[in-house]
Amino acid sequence: MAYAKSNHIPETITVQSDKGSLRLQFSTKYNPIFGGKRKHQGLAMKDTPENWQKAIAIAWRIEEDLQHSDWQTLFDPTFAKYGLKTKYAAELKLAAPIPEPEPEMTVGEMWEDYLEWKRPQLQPTTFEFLFQKNYTNIIRGLTYNRKQAEFEVFGIAMWGLLLSDFNINTLLQFPCAISSKRRVCASLFEAFARLQSLGKTRLAINPFVMPTGVGENKTDKYKPQTNADGTVDLRWWDKADSETDSEEKDRRYFSKEERDIIIKTFYDCRNDSPRQVAPLVEFRFLTGCRSGEAFALEWKDVFLGRDKDYIRFSKSFSGRNKSTQVTKTGETRLFKIYPKLNDLLMRIKPLDAKPTDLVFTKLNGKHWSSSSVADLWLGWRRSRDDTFYPGVVTQLADDGLIDGYLPFYCCRHTFISLQAHAGADLLLLATACGNSVEAIQRHYLGIDTTVKLIDI
Repeated sequence: MAYAKSNHIPETITVQSDKGSLRLQFSTKYNPIFGGKRKHQGLAMKDTPENWQKAIAIAWRIEEDLQHSDWQTLFDPTFAKYGLKTKYAAELKLAAPIPEPEPEMTVGEMWEDYLEWKRPQLQPTTFEFLFQKNYTNIIRGLTYNRKQAEFEVFGIAMWGLLLSDFNINTLLQFPCAISSKRRVCASLFEAFARLQSLGKTRLAINPFVMPTGVGENKTDKYKPQTNADGTVDLRWWDKADSETDSEEKDRRYFSKEERDIIIKTFYDCRNDSPRQVAPLVEFRFLTGCRSGEAFALEWKDVFLGRDKDYIRFSKSFSGRNKSTQVTKTGETRLFKIYPKLNDLLMRIKPLDAKPTDLVFTKLNGKHWSSSSVADLWLGWRRSRDDTFYPGVVTQLADDGLIDGYLPFYCCRHTFISLQAHAGADLLLLATACGNSVEAIQRHYLGIDTTVKLIDI
């Protein structure tokens, strides 16, 4: 157990507890002078708070000698100089130089290194538009001026700051949605943790931690837990698995009552655009399809009738690059239409619908996209005066009519969760949603704490 929680600790020599006793562990940069092996030095001290502080002081003295230009003269390989009694002197290869410490990274350098590592883990569109553009612009401090049609720097950019100089307030003051700030902060937290694991930073404490309570709804049942040391306690919706799509990792969901409130509110809106998107919202809640699959759906993919009552999901539309591609899994799948879904489709299908007509369109007849739906679902911010206009779901959460805000893609996880908890056949559900039975069992059935064994 470490008693010193501070960045002001030796950078290349750490104090460890080993079976109740303290010891020093030397960085791998010192391997050349210890016969090419990682050096551990016992201190003959019990693991107590008082001894821990003594051990840190010893580590400081040793490190100061080793970091000095005349280290070969100053450093005592017997450790007697530092108050240690050892049975034998260390065998040194004094001709071997100690590598110079690497200069401290800036936030921008860390981010570029992180992007190269992160790229193969994400879908190309997710990486390009979310990480490479959106997140990177925030870190660079760039905001888009719609009047001038160009990017401009806002305040102090994080990009050029040394990691030790970073302050979370720099991110919090940036004019963007708090949800974007939280996602950027989470990615920076991961980037820094990666640096630590690779030994590329001297800092001991991760500075990229969002303060508790910032941007969170007090009634949010998904409120994350932050430990005393600043680390985040991962819950079931945060834990990574084989999924590489950030949307697929977030499996939070609305209750059935919340789902119905959201659908009704969209239909009842006074403005035309929210009413126009209402059928799309209801469709996603009733099918669990991915956003792009709903955006690309044409009437020729919807088969209504006695013999044919299914939907064919074979393509996906990306609003970011204005292109229609294959589905995320690259496969075509059939979704069996059930009564409630049938009622929706019969209600919205125009009498003169052509096979190639889109099932869901904006008022101008064009494709919906994630960004255009987000303006109505989450809300949008006017850059001129930084005024935020809440969307339908944001307003419902603020008014306390639903437990908390969840993104549009959680329509998918709401459908899967409600179906799984209601006893739907898991193989049919997995096939219909382009998922796996294993994923449903692990991530959806395990969430409902009210589920009990059947009394047999």
